[in-house]
Amino acid sequence: MEYQVQVRHVPSQLTAVVRFRARPDELSRKVPQACGEVWEFARAAGLPRPGRHLALYLDGEINVEVGAEMAQPFAGDGRVVCSSTPAGLVATTVHWGPYNRLGDAHKAVVQWCAANGHTPTGVNWEIYGHWQDDWNDDPAKIRTDVFYLLRAADDGA
Repeated sequence: MEYQVQVRHVPSQLTAVVRFRARPDELSRKVPQACGEVWEFARAAGLPRPGRHLALYLDGEINVEVGAEMAQPFAGDGRVVCSSTPAGLVATTVHWGPYNRLGDAHKAVVQWCAANGHTPTGVNWEIYGHWQDDWNDDPAKIRTDVFYLLRAADDGA
């Protein structure tokens, strides 16, 4: 897959997340579990329907926040907390296809940044589209947006 990388400013997005530490080999299990936990919390708390699922990697996939976009602040329950994605300049691309190929999108963004004089901070995140039934038959339709926060010095570039 060929990736088109763009640099743009993004606003902070309010989120409901579960925070945890994970090794890369644990993510395929822990990310869906945390997303489900956040949706269960939102339903039980009577919160408006959450937005898209997301995973925010704070330091190269060790410290992670996983959950969903939220429209308003809320009081958490200790396990699910109110948080947000970073605001700022990002390098971003869209990955079309199964989640087990997301590494290709991350690699493409990192390589693009190196080739174009941008320095990632180490913070990156993925926002997953709401699951569609036809994705079961055609995983190529699955959309995931990948973001890499860039160092402030890149702002003028």
